[in-house]
Amino acid sequence: MGQIAARIRTERERRRWTLAQLAEASGVSQAMISRIERAESSPTAVVLGKLSAAFRLSVASLLALAEGTREDTEGAAGVRRPADRAEWRDPATGYRRRQITGPRFPAEIAEIRLPAGARVPYPAAAFAFVRQVVWVLDGRLTFHDGDTVHELDAGDTIELGEPAERVFANTTGTECRYAVVLARGSTP
Repeated sequence: MGQIAARIRTERERRRWTLAQLAEASGVSQAMISRIERAESSPTAVVLGKLSAAFRLSVASLLALAEGTREDTEGAAGVRRPADRAEWRDPATGYRRRQITGPRFPAEIAEIRLPAGARVPYPAAAFAFVRQVVWVLDGRLTFHDGDTVHELDAGDTIELGEPAERVFANTTGTECRYAVVLARGSTP
């Protein structure tokens, strides 16, 4: 939690934003941002989505910057073992996210485990300046892309288009595991 707290504070300060400015840009209360920055509260996936959108960073980038990797410190690519990749857990839903690629790789790949019954909404701004593919590895994902709902089974993929409010939901009784492949774009 301390690493995420430091990363959020660093991103805010790097932009010379006050808590009020970040709150206005993200839609997250000043009090919540302050608690997160002091490592008194762990942000939910929804809050991370709002903060990352305000910073114009993907959630994956924000978490990768917070976690750091051995690749960062050694400066060389190589084998990354599962134990080398920190897992982030949403305290509200149990959603778990593990970054697969390091920060120097040109695409971001994350593995997500969405518990039975979990629902994680993201604002449209969280998808600006990025291109994404969602690939369901195990289970079933109910994916809301704006007003359109897609039922995705293991092996199914969906390429995300223009930014829209999106919801990742698991309406089944078993965990859903999927991968998100993200490439940065220059325009929303």
